[in-house]
Amino acid sequence: MLNISELSKESIKQILKTLDEDGKIGATLPGGGLLHIEENLPYLIVYREREDDAGTERLVLSEASYLLIGQEDFEHYQNLIFALIERLCTKFKSYLVFEIYAGESNSCFTIKAPVKKITSSVKILEEELNHINNNFRGLDLKTEVKDTPHRQKEGDPELLSINDAKRLGAVVVGLEIPPVYRGDEEKVFPVFLRQFKNFLVDCMHKAIYDYVRVHTSCRMESHLSLGREHLKDKVFEIDKALAKIERSYQFLWLVSPANIHSIKTTFFESDYEKVLDYHYRILPIDPDVLKRELYNLRIEDIDDPAMSHIFREKREELDHQITMLNERGSKNFFYNSIRLYKGISRELNEEAKAILNEVSEDDEYEDDDYIDAKGFASLARREFDYFAKQNKGFKSKIHIRKDVNIMMVNKGELYVPADYKMKRIEAQALIQHEVGTHVLTYFNGMEQPLELLSSGLADYDPLQEGLAVMSEYMVDGLTPNRLRTLAGRVVAGSARLNGAGFQEIFRLLKIEYGFSAERSFNITSRIMQGGGFLKDIIYLKGLVELREHLQEGGDYESLLAGKFALKHTKIVQELTERKILKTGALRPSYLLTEDVTEKLNLIRNGLSISKMTT
Repeated sequence: MLNISELSKESIKQILKTLDEDGKIGATLPGGGLLHIEENLPYLIVYREREDDAGTERLVLSEASYLLIGQEDFEHYQNLIFALIERLCTKFKSYLVFEIYAGESNSCFTIKAPVKKITSSVKILEEELNHINNNFRGLDLKTEVKDTPHRQKEGDPELLSINDAKRLGAVVVGLEIPPVYRGDEEKVFPVFLRQFKNFLVDCMHKAIYDYVRVHTSCRMESHLSLGREHLKDKVFEIDKALAKIERSYQFLWLVSPANIHSIKTTFFESDYEKVLDYHYRILPIDPDVLKRELYNLRIEDIDDPAMSHIFREKREELDHQITMLNERGSKNFFYNSIRLYKGISRELNEEAKAILNEVSEDDEYEDDDYIDAKGFASLARREFDYFAKQNKGFKSKIHIRKDVNIMMVNKGELYVPADYKMKRIEAQALIQHEVGTHVLTYFNGMEQPLELLSSGLADYDPLQEGLAVMSEYMVDGLTPNRLRTLAGRVVAGSARLNGAGFQEIFRLLKIEYGFSAERSFNITSRIMQGGGFLKDIIYLKGLVELREHLQEGGDYESLLAGKFALKHTKIVQELTERKILKTGALRPSYLLTEDVTEKLNLIRNGLSISKMTT
């Protein structure tokens, strides 16, 4: 970053030279001023530093192209603006100077612009700003448009004369903002300011994108491309810190019982009556210390709206998980589980019951072709080899463990119960579920500059499991019993929400819904972990949500670029368009099969979940 102590002709030449050579610039300027311009952006958002204007400066600091005018040498700032426009108008054919400032009134946005010249951009800005009363309760704001040559705040000198703007090919727009984000004595409302800023920036970017598209030679995919390409170091520091906190414990491992085999043996030997207490592994962390680390992170200092949102969500999720680890075996664990996994909707419960009524349980025979844990590990290694051919940096491991009761992926490595046995026909489906989805998205996330894309953004689990189950369908491995199991988990979760205990849930599954004793126990024992654990509902929930996403025209393969939720697709798209994130490094093998497009089209055209079985 350049440090400019005086805006002289020589220092302005230095700024232009740096801009020409690097395509971007960052500089500190006199009187507390700042300049930040990234590559290929034909606009500049301007704010003038003022006393008694708390909060307004925060509205521009996350922008990819902005000028903060310091409180001295204004005439020299005018010279800088003129020089920037003169240079960049030549490059882009036109250039937009967009000044924002707080007004005196708390009831109105005022757009000051050459309306006839940029009609569509002004209309978009007006329409978007008028949505504010729908987004924020209690506000009664309106938007006014003034076609006036005086675009600056009343009493301020102009940034650039209208004649100079016309001669250079530039457009100057002023936006007067009602300072509803602060109260008496300049006291800022921090949470509201953050929300207001995110709303305002989105409105501005949509209007600016229209201007760029219509009036300049610059080409962008959408208004999402207008964010910063280069994140501040503070962003990566917090990303690493959050990922480190999450890596310090294995949540699923620590909430699963260490004595599951004894529980199962005793339950079956007692004719489904006696349930041993669950024993859990000793915590390797101190929850109080972790929470202190978590809330020492200054996420409020992050100005980038997308990253701030991601970090706040993740901090809340980690807070819930750490609390739950300290509450294993208690009622509070179950209550926090409901909060963490968002409960069970009536629609999801009805979907589960419909599946159980429409899909019959397949009988299993002793002479069916089964493979054991070692056989499954051998198949997994073949998929690992396929990934390694796509990317030489790919590495993973397979662990066959006696103290594991479920197959799972942790930190990109596969854990298989030592006594695991499955039909060979189901093995390929499980390979794509565990390896083709969970291992693959972990590695794709590791290839991203943000570590949280490998450990997972908040609430990533439903989409992960939805993709994993969808992959089973893609390889013709989603069997009736498998789909019934996913539905059974939702029914079991609903029963637990209604106060049912272990034996009651087991009998519900076995007697009313026709599950085998083995499957009934597996579903029940998992839903009763910790005192009640709703994670298992997310498999069917994620599949239902993914199906809706595809039916609404959503993309599929981009969802494999890391571990995130469907609600994050817009943010991931934005960060990808801003060239912060990358497309997925690995592709699963099932996407290369001949009928993958046909199967996706069946889903898009309304194939019911109960018809997805083999």
